[in-house]
Amino acid sequence: MARYTGPVCRMCRVEQKKLMLKGNRCKSDKCPINKKRPAPGKDPKGRAGKRSDYGVQLREKQKLKRIYGMLERQFSLFFERALRMPGITGENLFVLLERRLDNVVYRLRFASSRSQARQIVLHGHVLVNGKKITVPSYIVNPENEISIADGSRNLTVIKDALREYGKSGVMPWLSLDPDTMKGKFLASPRRSDITDLGDIKEQMIIELYSK
Repeated sequence: MARYTGPVCRMCRVEQKKLMLKGNRCKSDKCPINKKRPAPGKDPKGRAGKRSDYGVQLREKQKLKRIYGMLERQFSLFFERALRMPGITGENLFVLLERRLDNVVYRLRFASSRSQARQIVLHGHVLVNGKKITVPSYIVNPENEISIADGSRNLTVIKDALREYGKSGVMPWLSLDPDTMKGKFLASPRRSDITDLGDIKEQMIIELYSK
């Protein structure tokens, strides 16, 4: 499976926005956004002129793609699938992204970042309805149970990540029993329910792909 292996803090500096790509580090003083570091490259102020419509649309797409840890081909396939679904394309896209197994594992506090959740899935630590699934892009359905395999429940990385549940719980479309490390995907969220992604303007992404 292809994935980005470069410096992820650089992505946040490009967007000048926290994309929460490194878990707890993003909440610490080490975060380059907290340090007000400029965008990467030579003389970023010299490139800070007014963006074209295309440039604004591209930045919205890049932000959303990077938040969910996807490459261009993977993201475009999800967009094409959202376009074929009945309803509003932008809302469909968000629902599909939230239903990815790696994202659900992250949302259930089994991992501190989506990239960490992807590794946990790839290494066979996650079960869906009692069956091991090692595909991060697997689409979770309502009422599916997501759990940590018995042999993986003592992993420090998972136990450390679960501490966040005691602070902020889980999203309303999920439920979790932290003691048994079992959660459930109750229902697909609405766009208005997904409040932690900032001001992503999905309409601009639709306009970009419509060109």
